[in-house]
Amino acid sequence: MLLARTAYLNSIRERLVDYPIVALPGPRQVGKTTIARLYAESLGSEPVHRFDLESPSDLARLTNPELALSPLRGLVILDEIQRMPELFPVLRVLADRPDTPARFLILGSASLELVKGASESLAGRLSFVDVTGFTLEETGGEHLYKLWGRGGFPRAYLARNDRAARQWQEDFFRTFLEQDIPQLGIRIPASTLRRFWTMLAHYHGQVWNASELARALGSSEPAARRYLDILSGTYMVRQLPPWFENLKKRQVKAPKIYIRDSGVCHALLGLENQAALEAHPKLGASWEGFALEQILAVTGDSNAYFWATHSGAELDLLVFHQGKRLGFVFKYTEKPSTTKSMQVALADLGLDHLHVVYPGTHRIPLTESITASPLLDVLDSLAHG
Repeated sequence: MLLARTAYLNSIRERLVDYPIVALPGPRQVGKTTIARLYAESLGSEPVHRFDLESPSDLARLTNPELALSPLRGLVILDEIQRMPELFPVLRVLADRPDTPARFLILGSASLELVKGASESLAGRLSFVDVTGFTLEETGGEHLYKLWGRGGFPRAYLARNDRAARQWQEDFFRTFLEQDIPQLGIRIPASTLRRFWTMLAHYHGQVWNASELARALGSSEPAARRYLDILSGTYMVRQLPPWFENLKKRQVKAPKIYIRDSGVCHALLGLENQAALEAHPKLGASWEGFALEQILAVTGDSNAYFWATHSGAELDLLVFHQGKRLGFVFKYTEKPSTTKSMQVALADLGLDHLHVVYPGTHRIPLTESITASPLLDVLDSLAHG
């Protein structure tokens, strides 16, 4: 099974018309290199120059990066750019040349905030096309439970069975912790970060509590915060920020924490298959995280929040999309219903509509402004208005 990832190719093509540099950020092994290769192949006879910054020979070619890159024309692909942060100021100079004879496609497995020395401003020169694992739009709705169970990393999703998918994930954990993290200049024992990551899986879908996690880990709060930022900066964990309204209510100010890939979350929890997931206490939280990521793959995450008050009112996801305030509550149930918390969120936040996203097949109007909706219906309405 080969998924072409056409939406990414179209986005790259459109962005490179307006920007000299397009970045493809996303986690390791998510398919960024494949997407770049497919895009290069679509260019026909246009010159393409590739640099893999994990290759010693390509690193040698870039000993003097400005001298090596300045003469190039056409498309220049720089893979795993976080390995060579000194390229960023060079790219700024090259992007400002008259007529910009080259376009740059840069691929990275760590956010620019995490890469030391990568703070050189590329504002106005750079556009981001965030790469995630496979989504329901790519796999088709008939594969919802497979995608939810295995996650969207291509080699896990396409594995011959669930056992092979889990083995790939275990191997991925080891490579990520023992090789990828040290390459970023981060010196934390792999066993410590693995234990923290596993703890986060058990807190999946909950509000960040630094003191509680630090006590459980036997470390300080600043250390726990640093571990969280590392896993967030390498696209393994999502910190969903809180939204604040000008209300006379005490509102939660800490982010909610999610393991971004559902298959990674299940592997960290030791769940082998869907039957094990169905029997696990984190079933509802897993559904919430999976459905949330599918929605953000459509809407983007730059205007996405959660909302909660200390009195108990809560909204799992608030998205500003196409001029509307949309609220989402995720329920793994066959019979969704309204709650007082939903009514409070609807009124206090001035929502245009609130969707109760559940794993059913029928759209159920609960009130004039609240609808119980299958995930696939929600994704379709967000994509097509």
